[in-house]
Amino acid sequence: MVKISFTDHKGEKRTVDVEAGATVMEAAIRNAIPGVEAECGGACACATCHVYVDEPWGEKVGAPTPMEEDMLDFGFDVRPNSRLSCQIKVTEDLEGLSVTTPERQA
Repeated sequence: MVKISFTDHKGEKRTVDVEAGATVMEAAIRNAIPGVEAECGGACACATCHVYVDEPWGEKVGAPTPMEEDMLDFGFDVRPNSRLSCQIKVTEDLEGLSVTTPERQA
């Protein structure tokens, strides 16, 4: 299991255990993380699983694909460290990953 921390826009932090191979979005939904709606179920078609990847995780998580960048155009308060959590696959290398949810989803 990999530990991932979710912080909401108010600063409340929740850490959950996630199986490698799942996505960060799936971890959020399975653990009822507030602020991740995931209306499309992980199909990269809605931008309602938008998160901010905390430093220094940007390199390990990697850059968004062109399709993900297109969907992020529909996100709320998109920043350079914005990602769709449905597109972040959990691996053992992401042990301790920390992400923050925006104030609201698009």
